[in-house]
Amino acid sequence: MESRCKFWMPKKKRFCAIPRLSNSEFCGNHSKRSDDTWVPCSIDPSHSVLESNLQTHLKRCPLLKHKNSLALQPFYKKGINGGHDHHEPDVTSESKRMAVHSMTAPQFIKLIAKIKSVHASICNHIHDSFNLPEACKIWINRSIDCFRKIPFQEKHAIQQASILGNLEKLGAFKSSTTGLSEEELYCNNSSADPSDSPAVVEFGAGRGYLTQMLADCYGVSKVFLIERKSYKLKADRSLRQKESLMLERLRIDIEDLNLNAIGSLQGLPFLAIGKHLCGPATDMTLRCCVGEHGRESKGVAATSYLRGVSIATCCHHLCQWKHYINRGFFSSLGMTKDEFHAITWFTSWAVDADHGSDDGVEKSESDEAVLGNEKVLGMLSAKERGVLGFMCKDIIDTGRLMWMRENGLESELVKYVPSNISPENHLLIGKCD
Repeated sequence: MESRCKFWMPKKKRFCAIPRLSNSEFCGNHSKRSDDTWVPCSIDPSHSVLESNLQTHLKRCPLLKHKNSLALQPFYKKGINGGHDHHEPDVTSESKRMAVHSMTAPQFIKLIAKIKSVHASICNHIHDSFNLPEACKIWINRSIDCFRKIPFQEKHAIQQASILGNLEKLGAFKSSTTGLSEEELYCNNSSADPSDSPAVVEFGAGRGYLTQMLADCYGVSKVFLIERKSYKLKADRSLRQKESLMLERLRIDIEDLNLNAIGSLQGLPFLAIGKHLCGPATDMTLRCCVGEHGRESKGVAATSYLRGVSIATCCHHLCQWKHYINRGFFSSLGMTKDEFHAITWFTSWAVDADHGSDDGVEKSESDEAVLGNEKVLGMLSAKERGVLGFMCKDIIDTGRLMWMRENGLESELVKYVPSNISPENHLLIGKCD
């Protein structure tokens, strides 16, 4: 540690690991120069370069190279799953907050009443469905995979198992590992019997551990991992050890993915899965698999190949009207675009409030929003804000559920794990006949 650079990287929450220069506390990348300054890269603001090197860097930025390469791929089509208004800028959380704070007291009270009324009338179908299938029990009962050294966290393994268990319960696929011993499960290179199994497309795959469990516990022969970021410690290495399993990882934003143009997926039945698809990523995934671009490709009814969907939603505060899959649903409830964005902002209360607090809980200054001449928002206790936040999440996901049903999927919206495992516990599941 003494020989390493002393530059603190806030996003990674650690010091730079590069050795420092002999005459400095910093490495060559982070040494301060009196005649130069560090500026964010205009292509990828996640990193900075010296201003004097900026023009040279822009010609060889790794993200630029990736974008140029991606644009040549047949499955890339800018904004194909973004919705009709995808070109419009996002509405920021700060803009949503300011819009809520600018409401008069009567407007705010009316909106809260509308949310409660809508929730009471349409959100009584959401039920608990914590389902740990037999096929996954050998996997989740291990604290570490000694054969492949896969990182293991019990709460994530439980969530993954319930996502797959609910899809199995709906009848989208069947277990094929009954009777396998623990060692056979981990050393199996044939993926049980994948001959009649659908392909698997994991959206927002991250490191791919959801697919890893599915590949271990069910018979799959083809896997496609969709993820816009680059990750270390991926499950890809162990997945590729399965001789009968074909794996493709596509580094692309879901918004730009033309699923019908993936050559090796054409003509195959497939399952669409995702664990914690943040905000509009859920809407884009549904549009990608089931929407107008998912239904037609050169005159072929592509949705006939979709066998099932299992998507765990999250981060509803990031949702955008321009991307939302069922705007007609909100309009039919008498809710406007601005009210939709207010509802998405309220959802943050579901996961950041102290839901067990009494009504008299002390509120922070940020909660004491002045609406008109009254501190109406500040009058809500933390518990009340939490309840309201969950109501808003229910309404947003119910609109997605209704859209799935309108598009021919036998669908349900369930709470797939208890809230003490994860408060982000909504699961959209559906299957095609």
